[in-house]
Formats: sequence, C-alpha cells, structure tokens
Amino acid sequence: MDAKSFISKTIKPALKNSPPGEWMPSITENCIRLNSGYPAPALVPDQELKAAVVRLLDEERDLPLHYLGSPHIDKLKEQIQDRLDERGMRVSKEELLVTSGACQAIDLIARILLDEESVVAIEAPTYMEALEIFRNYTNQYISIPVDEHGLQTDLLEKELEERKRTGLSLPRFLYTIPTFQNPTGTTLTLERRKHLLELASTYNFLIVEDDAYGELAFGESPETLKAMDKEGRVLHIGSLSKVVAPGMRIGWVAGASDFITTLCWFKKDLEHPFAHSTMATYLENIDFKVRLEMLKNTYREKCAVMLSALQENMPESVTWYVPKGGYFAWVRLPGVDTSELLEKAMAEGVAYIPGKHFFLDSVEGKEYLRLSFSYADEKEIGEGIKKLGKLIRK
Repeated sequence: MDAKSFISKTIKPALKNSPPGEWMPSITENCIRLNSGYPAPALVPDQELKAAVVRLLDEERDLPLHYLGSPHIDKLKEQIQDRLDERGMRVSKEELLVTSGACQAIDLIARILLDEESVVAIEAPTYMEALEIFRNYTNQYISIPVDEHGLQTDLLEKELEERKRTGLSLPRFLYTIPTFQNPTGTTLTLERRKHLLELASTYNFLIVEDDAYGELAFGESPETLKAMDKEGRVLHIGSLSKVVAPGMRIGWVAGASDFITTLCWFKKDLEHPFAHSTMATYLENIDFKVRLEMLKNTYREKCAVMLSALQENMPESVTWYVPKGGYFAWVRLPGVDTSELLEKAMAEGVAYIPGKHFFLDSVEGKEYLRLSFSYADEKEIGEGIKKLGKLIRK
C-alpha cells in the first residue's frame, strides 16, 4: 500500500517543508542548556499544582475527568479575563477562546484565515514554530526586518506601498511578537506600535499579536497592541506556559467575537477539561501578582548574569541586543556559521539555537544564535558563555 497516495493534495505541499522540531538539538546529559526556552525547573510550581489536583478531585470527584469537565473551566476563562483587564484589554467571554497553548491558537488562526493565495507578513527573525505552522497553509510571505526597537514599521510601509502600487496581494495578517520578542528579545516602541495599527487600518490587514512573554518585564510592561486597538483588528495570543508550566498547555486568543466564533467552529470539543480545571484551582489559591514579581526578579537577575558574561567573554566583533524582559538574548557572530559552530559547542558541553531556524531564508540567520537565560541556573549561564567565548575566539 502507498500511504502517500491517500494524503490530501492540499496537505502534500506542506510535507515538503522541514519536519516540525528539526531546530531542536539533541542534548547530551551534561550539556548546559542555553537553547531551552523553558521556565527554570525550580520555578515550575509542581507541588502547588499537585495540591491543586488533590483539592480539585476531593471537591468534585469525577467531574473534572468527564468530557464536560468541572465548573472550574468557566473560572479559568474568568481568571484569564481578569488578567487581560489588568493590562488594559477588556474582553467578553464571547471574545475569548482558551486553547492548548499558544501554538494551537496560532494554528487555528492560520486555519481560518489562510489559503494558498493568502500572504502573511512576518518579522525577520521570528518564532520558528509559527513559521512551521504558516508553511502548512501558504508559501506567500512578506518578511520585514527587526532591529533593536522591534519590527521596522517604516520598511513594512514601503513594502505595502509598493505592493499596492504594483497590484500585488496585500497581507491577510501580520504576525508579530512585539514585546520581548522570540528570538531577539527586542520590544516594539510605542511610536512603532501606533504606526503598525495605522498601517493595518490603511492597508486593511489583521494583526496577530503573540504576547507569550509580555508579563515578564524587567521594568514596566508596554501597552499591548490589543489594548491600543480601536477597530478590532488585533487577535491577541497569550499563554501560561512561561509563567506557570508549559506542560499544562494553557493558552488563549482574544479578539472580535466573529473571529472567536469561527475559531471555536474548528476547535470543536478539543478541550483539556482536567488541565483547565487544575489550572483554575491552582490560580484561585495563589497570589498571582506575587508570583509574577518573583519570576520577573529571577529572570532579570539571570539575564544580567548572561549579559555580563557576554561582555567579559566575547570578542569585540560579537554583538547582541539587551532584552528588557522575556527569556532570550540574540547574538551576532560576524563571519561565523553558527550551525557549524553548534557541533563544536555541544562537544564542549553547551547548546544554543542557530539563527537560521528563525528566518524564511536560512542564510539570513547564518551569523546569529539565540541564547536562553530562562532555564539554566546562573552558574551554568556563566560557564556556558565562557565556553562559547573560547570557541568563538578560536
């Protein structure tokens, strides 16, 4: 039997792309993981979540284990609404969909908005798993560079003007991570945020705002695009993966009710009642503001250790952006192929993600790498950067 002969014609083109997760290096046991965009192990509240499970099952017995789940599912939605409201985003229940992490949110949005003829505008570089998702639906992109102040909206405007003048298709939506971007750690300025919303209105496209790191600010969190949106053009994606636990797979989309209704149509009943109920029970029994301050302080200190180590160990030719929050530092190594360097680095016991995985054209990322300060401890961060510095100097 030829299994491939049964696969849909609309799916086959996507299978020509690189397989999901190809960017993830195989880590040896003693390798310092500067590649991992995960919370620090000590910051994952395993005991509190365990207590939440016990409390939930003691109170509701079998309810959370059924298809329909427990009343805590509705509580989770209310808790997310409250958190959004605190950041200036007033969202009704009809304007909010809870998803299995941010990736399901991105995939559902792509599914209802894209077809083979659709154009997607993206940042360069951008989140590699979003690239993997979009490639499943279209191969038409506008790629706009990021600098130390985020997406270069002036270049986006020039591209849009040229496409309109020449009769080329305008983007259906722009996907952006405006706050503590993955992979660069950069943050879009207020001026550029306003400009981006103006461009969306003028050229009639949507904005998909991925805010997975937005609450992990080392100072004040900037105003979200969603909070600034007056026309309902922003679909705001959030997640508890970075501030609680990624394995719980709790994310969401906030947007105009017509979009949310359509997203629900395709999500159907693909819920996780037990995970949602457990998370709601956990959240109602902690002071989330206190937890968030602890996380921000911890990651601020770890980032400072990484930046200090880079300053001390890297040659003058090596440059990087200074993050104001989030998980990542973006480093440029002129004249160095970071994919080739990775094998040597891992032999020395340190891992990172080569920059090529964050671009449509992998050549653009040849001299870059992404470092994470979230997962490794401070001692490991210092040791890992020192090892990288020695390799680069060679």
